[in-house]
Amino acid sequence: MVARFGTPDIAAVDRAAVDRAAVDSEAVDRAARRAGALNVPVRVHVLTDGAEGALSDAEVRRQLAALNDAYGGRFGGVDTMIGFRLTGIDRTRRPDWFRDPKRFEQRFKRALRRGGPGTLNLYTAAVGSDVLGFSTFPEAYRAKPVLDGVVIDYRAVPGGRFRHYDRGFTAVHEIGHWLGLYHTFENGCRPPGDSVDDTPYEASAAEACPMRKDTCPQPGDDPIHNFMDYAWDDCMREFTAGQGQRVRAVWAVYRAGRAGARRGHAARSVGRDR
Repeated sequence: MVARFGTPDIAAVDRAAVDRAAVDSEAVDRAARRAGALNVPVRVHVLTDGAEGALSDAEVRRQLAALNDAYGGRFGGVDTMIGFRLTGIDRTRRPDWFRDPKRFEQRFKRALRRGGPGTLNLYTAAVGSDVLGFSTFPEAYRAKPVLDGVVIDYRAVPGGRFRHYDRGFTAVHEIGHWLGLYHTFENGCRPPGDSVDDTPYEASAAEACPMRKDTCPQPGDDPIHNFMDYAWDDCMREFTAGQGQRVRAVWAVYRAGRAGARRGHAARSVGRDR
């Protein structure tokens, strides 16, 4: 059985500064206005063992198209005002890095990563069938910039070999974390949930492709079609306006160049724990 994602739960890392900046509505509005529409440069690093994993330029570009379609609302959700621009592709033949990216994460990221806090470094490798991808969060950049980025399984790109996970939405989901979004089921039915007002509370992750699910007493069915849930790619189709607003706010605090890094540091000192 293929599971979905390996990015750690909120409790595993410091979230105080992010929520200080992004939960408060006035802070969201101010930061989102500063950030405006985002055009994210993307560097793709293809890891291979020489026989497997060497994605072609066409496959990489199809993944970028899936990102732009998902974040642009072309599958049915809102246009989040976030776009992605491919700035480079490189390929590295290292069987050890390719076969065990969690173990060798620091090594290959230290060797390959390029750009600053606003550059998305996307790595493809044989992450595995139990977990298809993992990501860092924006607030972690200042402490460990070399680790910043997203790693996905090469078989989960559009047209890949993993059934039900072959539309490129593993990258869409993990990049959501890189941009500051949490799982829709974060904190279960307890406030603040995923810290986005227009995603209904959800007690547990969606599995496969449910017709309907309502696990919390608060209004609204579970957001089973949201890209930040765990459903199959076949059933994912949307982000919400609130998620787009949160991303732009978090970007202004953590990823908008050096000024953003300084604002993030200031926010960390006054943030509240979750």
